[in-house]
Amino acid sequence: MQNWQGGDPGDILQQKINEFLVRFKGQKPPLKMLSTVVVVLLALWVFSGSFYQVGTEETGVVLRFGHFTGFAEPGLHFKLPMGIESVYLVKTGRVMKEEFGFRTLQPGERTVYSKAGLDEESLTLTGDLNVSDLEWIVQYQIADAFKYLFNIKDPKSTIRDVAEAAVRKAVGNSNVTEVLTTERALLAAAIEKDLQATLNTYDIGVRIVTVKFQDVNPPESVKAAFNEVNEAEQEKESLIFQAREQYNREVPKASGVAKSTILEAEGYSLERINEAKGNTARFIALYSEYSKAPKVTRERLYLETLEKVLPRMEEIYIMDSKGAGALPLLPLRGNKEVTKP
Repeated sequence: MQNWQGGDPGDILQQKINEFLVRFKGQKPPLKMLSTVVVVLLALWVFSGSFYQVGTEETGVVLRFGHFTGFAEPGLHFKLPMGIESVYLVKTGRVMKEEFGFRTLQPGERTVYSKAGLDEESLTLTGDLNVSDLEWIVQYQIADAFKYLFNIKDPKSTIRDVAEAAVRKAVGNSNVTEVLTTERALLAAAIEKDLQATLNTYDIGVRIVTVKFQDVNPPESVKAAFNEVNEAEQEKESLIFQAREQYNREVPKASGVAKSTILEAEGYSLERINEAKGNTARFIALYSEYSKAPKVTRERLYLETLEKVLPRMEEIYIMDSKGAGALPLLPLRGNKEVTKP
């Protein structure tokens, strides 16, 4: 309990009595003066014990004859003196921190840490029977000052024991790779949840703020081998990334070429089908006309064929079935010049 004038009432009373005795040493003080001094000193003692100060980060737990009566907010307060009421100050506005696997020797811009003698606290066994060297912190805040003071004998030690048990449980269910590399954040979140649930069953009025791994390493004896394995894992991940990059570049390109080829084939197929259908329709139309007038249609087809063939020929000879000779036909439609004899 913190008193408003910063001194203990018993010490002040003893000091005043000593001053009074020194003043009247060897003399008999007047009875009236002695009574007055005693009354003043008693009043001073009662008055000094009736006020207390609650800090800005604190909550006062007020007990009257040992029974809880309420909380005191920050500020100057009055209480019943002579032990009738007592006040316990709890720092509910401050985030507390517990360190595991290391201790802070000198906080500041360049904080000094120490791991000496903390191997049993930091070394943990993983699920695949490997050992990891963990350093972590637990930050918590007192949510209920009365429960924190009176529901359990030593809340700080309890929080440390439960936190260490939760960490060893989570690490023991994971392999060393997850603990040292990929799953650290997930493990810390699971430990925070498990720790809060366990403390809630104890009902000690504490809220866990965070559980954070400060440093996770393999033991010194195997650190070099682990670093080699870690480098190999990183190289593997790099090669996988490069392969995925190559895949993402080549597969879309090949897919586009395949789609283009398919479209060209479909276009060619459609062209050939339409051409075949046109030829079929033309043949059916010709056959229909041929059926109506075979001779005329045959002669027309013959003449149309000659119109296509004859222009391609350089020399044309007309054979008369009744004559004996061949009659040459001059290529009047050609590009050759005709000279006069």
